Amino acid sequence: MGIKGFARSIALLSLFSSFSALAGKADDTLVYASDSEPENISPYHNDLREGVILGRLIWDNLVYRNPDNGQYEPMLATSWKQVDDTTMDFQLREGVKFHNGDPFTADDVVFTLNYVVSPESKVVTVQNVDWIKSAEKLGDYSVRLHLKKPFPPALEYLSNAVPMFPKKYFEQVGIAGFSRKPIGTGPYKVTAIATGEGVKMDKNPDYFKDSPQGQPKIGHINFRVIADAETRLAELMTGGIDWTWRVAPDQAENLKAMPNLVVTSGATMRIGFLILDARGTSSADSPMKHLKVRQAINYAINRDGLASQLVGGESKPLQVACYPGQFGCDTTAATVYNYDPAKAKALLAEAGYPNGFETEIFAYRDRDYVEAIIGNLRAVGINAKLRYLKYAALRDQQRGGKVPMSFQAW
Repeated sequence: MGIKGFARSIALLSLFSSFSALAGKADDTLVYASDSEPENISPYHNDLREGVILGRLIWDNLVYRNPDNGQYEPMLATSWKQVDDTTMDFQLREGVKFHNGDPFTADDVVFTLNYVVSPESKVVTVQNVDWIKSAEKLGDYSVRLHLKKPFPPALEYLSNAVPMFPKKYFEQVGIAGFSRKPIGTGPYKVTAIATGEGVKMDKNPDYFKDSPQGQPKIGHINFRVIADAETRLAELMTGGIDWTWRVAPDQAENLKAMPNLVVTSGATMRIGFLILDARGTSSADSPMKHLKVRQAINYAINRDGLASQLVGGESKPLQVACYPGQFGCDTTAATVYNYDPAKAKALLAEAGYPNGFETEIFAYRDRDYVEAIIGNLRAVGINAKLRYLKYAALRDQQRGGKVPMSFQAW
């Protein structure tokens, strides 16, 4: 069962991000920092939020989803129509150029859509594209997309998870070269990438004028990788960076008193969740194979406490693996697990674990949240040892079926 399948039966948290910004720079440069670095800048070959931000700056999609009203608007495609349940036609925008000056045409769209579904692409988040069967060129600026089966959220995916690559350039340099010197049609073009340090970008002066997201306003944007939270805050306060996020709620409150900083908190679609090894691939005798054990874990975790005391802001528990407001997110049939340690202990006893058991919990971020979960589990007899890894290492372990329990987010 995939991650999303596990997530349907696991308690979820909606996370909210605090960030600070230092405004008024004279050099027309925004420097932002985060704790994680995408293993590959290609949006198809990483699945970190940092990668999503870079992807939106460098590349464009066929369709744009207006964040204010949720409506789909023309982007690289000027129009589209549903030919039948598994066929969509797109008319493309003329006059758009890639960062190297090459024109954007149907050849690039057909190449991108056929490449990402090919075995050689090794796309990281396969579910973003596995609904696509193939694409064909109808004309220099028209494309037909074939779906494997009817897929209602096709436009949703095309608006955020399927950016367009340059056929000619990509075929010349391959994925390795493209990762070092990427080009897109987006509002910013990459000028430098340094592993472990970050990415530098300049405003694209040739960005197409009718883009629904508007024109780039800032001349230069630099993304810096600063793993340590205290170092990020120190850089923020001394002017080394202008913007950061994932600030602890208590620190955010203290920073509000500083006159040169602005602290804001707002809703994101970030959801934290547990993945439990229900199939028992991590161990033949894994307790996670027992439904009552998985239910016990749900009852053992104090979601309200996590939301109010650690995440902060307006965060709240969710009972489904999707964010309310997302296309197709239905919360009406969700099983509700309230915080009930006594019930958790009873379920463990019924499953054959009256004294609990020992296990491991893997994580790559939000250590304080995971430690709180470990404390909740320990209170009902489950002793979980923390295995804290980089995301790529955890992902490989998870896909290899070696993880009994993990805390992740999407």
